[in-house]
Amino acid sequence: MGSLPMNPSGRWSLMEQEMKFGWKIVVGSIVGFLGAALGSVGGVGGGGIFVPMLSLIIGFDPKSSTAISKCMIMGAAGSTVYYNLRLRHPTLEMPLIDYDLALLFQPMLMLGISIGVALNVMFADWMVTVLLIILFIGTSTKALFKGIDTWKKETRMKKEAAKVESEESKPADGASQDYKPLPSGPGNQTEDEVPLLQNIYWKELSSLVYVWIGFLIVQIIKEYLPTCSVMYWIVTSLQIPIAASVTIFEAICLCKGTRVIASKGKEITNWKMHQILLYCSCGIIAGMVGGLLGLGGGFILGPLFLELGIPPQVASATSTFSMVFSSSMSVVQYYLLDRFPVPYAAYFVLVATIAAIAGQHVVRRIIAVIGRASIIIFILALTIFISAISLGGVGIADMVKKLANKEYMGFENLCKA
Repeated sequence: MGSLPMNPSGRWSLMEQEMKFGWKIVVGSIVGFLGAALGSVGGVGGGGIFVPMLSLIIGFDPKSSTAISKCMIMGAAGSTVYYNLRLRHPTLEMPLIDYDLALLFQPMLMLGISIGVALNVMFADWMVTVLLIILFIGTSTKALFKGIDTWKKETRMKKEAAKVESEESKPADGASQDYKPLPSGPGNQTEDEVPLLQNIYWKELSSLVYVWIGFLIVQIIKEYLPTCSVMYWIVTSLQIPIAASVTIFEAICLCKGTRVIASKGKEITNWKMHQILLYCSCGIIAGMVGGLLGLGGGFILGPLFLELGIPPQVASATSTFSMVFSSSMSVVQYYLLDRFPVPYAAYFVLVATIAAIAGQHVVRRIIAVIGRASIIIFILALTIFISAISLGGVGIADMVKKLANKEYMGFENLCKA
């Protein structure tokens, strides 16, 4: 009960369509639920928790775990975006999702994922593990310090608001005043829901869909071409102009000032081309990490958006919005390659979808009550740290096993893999 049949090679069979519930499915569902809830709030997807769960608890092989993890990320990200599309920016008259920010990073994220998939074939597992541990420990620490700094700022704002309120109150009136939330704090902003269509910027969305469709066509054509043939590389390279055309247009507009990252509020940023190139490189790195490890890319984008001065709610929502496109593209690729059993994938997608909505609802309520958006940053740091421990632990255990068996641990040939 609850385990998959094994094929002659010793791996779980992907052709088995019957799904049986058992203790493994129950435990995996609980872990997946918590991972999706935390990941959706932090804007990181939760893949760092999904992959170890699917491998260690359910019993899938690494490639199948990565594929189903992408399905879960897509489900969690999709439901989170639907939830966020009805919300407004915490302090400004604009949607919670920053479309200009997405236009700058999403094409680079998808391009990075294509590179990451190729590197996943070539890199030895121990190389991926070392990269993961260093990267995740660094980003989780950075996010933690950012959360602490934001918490201190919120505390100062609360004290200043309380002081102003006490000075304006008139004790002689004999009437006690009702509590008033901070005038500029998150507790004051209820993120009122509006009609979904009012929060959609169709021009920006159509550009993102253009990138998604372009990448999809390239991936489908590649399936019918011999690997590493001249035509294979020509078709693969078409992803570069598709992604670059949208990002370069957005970058030029930001440099000229015809477009702005409006979610930063009144803070004016004089964008320089070298800054934008740096940020775009970070987007590619985020995609490469996602392609290497089956993650959503939000582990890099989330902390990066915070460093840009984006409010935590907007950083989480925009990061998740970008991941919808990248994760759905990966799911299509894995489906074409028959990398996962549909019943198991459908079940865990349902779990992740419900968990994401529940996580968003609970955390938004908490923020509205206590007036501290820094909670999102702490959840982000916690999720990245847990992912570093879980994925790093699995990778180290695999390294020890291969060393004991004296297996080859060098680079692989992309064309022969």
